[in-house]
Amino acid sequence: MDDQTRLELEAAAFRTLRAHLMEKRADVQNIDMMNLAGFCRNCLSRWVQEAANARGIEMSKEDAREMFYGMPYDDWKAQNQTEASADKQAAFTKSFAENVGPKD
Repeated sequence: MDDQTRLELEAAAFRTLRAHLMEKRADVQNIDMMNLAGFCRNCLSRWVQEAANARGIEMSKEDAREMFYGMPYDDWKAQNQTEASADKQAAFTKSFAENVGPKD
């Protein structure tokens, strides 16, 4: 397989993952994804931001999230996120540290 075809297949898989998380499984909470898988929608948007910045494309965290979510992040949260229990929040703190790094 040539590099361009591989790149296009990887991009298609990413778009399918994004659509699945945003359209088919918007009910799955980011905190649950992070606690179980070590990443969430915010991580995916951060990876887009990091890839853009590495290529010299200026992209803020807010811009990346709006691009990924298809709307301002605060709107997404208001529509889709629920309050997390103290146990879930504690597990998130641990998972975030292990998978992303210490919180600033």
